[in-house]
Amino acid sequence: MKFIVSSTTLSKHLQQISGVIGSNTVVAVLQDFLFEIEDKELNVIATDLETVMTVKIDIESKASGKICIPAKVLLDYLKNIADQPLTFNIDKNFGVEITSDNGKYKVMGENPESFPKAPVADDTTSFSMTSTALVTAINKTLFAVSTDDMRPAMTGVFFELTTDGMQCVATDAHRLVRYKRTDVKPNLDGSFIVPKKPLNLLKNVLTDNDDEINISYNTNHLFVKHGSIEMICRLIDARFPDYKVVIPAENPYHLTVNKSDFQNALRRVSVFSNKSTNQVVLNIAGSELQMATQDVDFNFEGNERMSCQYNGEDMQIAFNAKLLIEMLNAADTDEVRLELSTPSKAGLIKPSEQADGEDLLMLVMPLMLNN
Repeated sequence: MKFIVSSTTLSKHLQQISGVIGSNTVVAVLQDFLFEIEDKELNVIATDLETVMTVKIDIESKASGKICIPAKVLLDYLKNIADQPLTFNIDKNFGVEITSDNGKYKVMGENPESFPKAPVADDTTSFSMTSTALVTAINKTLFAVSTDDMRPAMTGVFFELTTDGMQCVATDAHRLVRYKRTDVKPNLDGSFIVPKKPLNLLKNVLTDNDDEINISYNTNHLFVKHGSIEMICRLIDARFPDYKVVIPAENPYHLTVNKSDFQNALRRVSVFSNKSTNQVVLNIAGSELQMATQDVDFNFEGNERMSCQYNGEDMQIAFNAKLLIEMLNAADTDEVRLELSTPSKAGLIKPSEQADGEDLLMLVMPLMLNN
């Protein structure tokens, strides 16, 4: 079997799917790319058994066939070669010879029959959305996903589909993010939980534009197609917690601050906070917000004040500064609004303005005040 492909094209496409390959040394073939050639088209597949990514590349070839090639060796080689045609010759013993303008390289491939088969898209439900909508939804929720494997439902993003739109929810029990889009019309009712790793891979390969993405799912798997890239991932088989009951119906006190100033102040004062709790105490009175942190073990203290707009009773409430800083990243506006009620009840963070068809709500649980 022989084929010719551009080194730059091959390198670019392999980089897109290489993130799937894990450090599983038990099954050696999972460290390989599966090359499948048919009708002058090369399909390259990578998998970790939970997620499968495929990319299509146009090549010059008169043959068809399959071969598994070690991923690390191939990627390291392609990083160090200028743009030129590469000729791949594969013999019947799975030996791979790569010929460039000035060199010849040999690597031992593996039997393609030992490569895991990808799940088949049987009995699926399908809908479509723009690439931008999906990338934005992932970026605005993924940071709040839990890392606690004891609660598997919370280790992914919950996609909830209705005839009116789509919403994505993520929570780690300390904070919750709900992102709604009414410009996405699945025209169906359904839900599924997508793990963190495939969502990270997706946001890295998708472009932030209006290209249409085809999404389908069944009981066990999600199937995403965009141009030459296809991804299949196993869904999390668990019941997502009833997040609606924890979102306060009304928080009467509203604090509006400049996002950038607030975030930078939190970064500075958090340096002096207790490293296990990252507690920052917000003292809100009139048009002034004071932030205070301390670490009694090391005699550290940090205090800053800034102007704000606030309507409500004077309040002292504590939060995890690290969580606040991460959540503020998801707001794209110059100002953010904190909606509060009492020092022991969840606070809501919202952008001061929302784009048409979008609704972002972030909830953060307060910490107990150290009196």
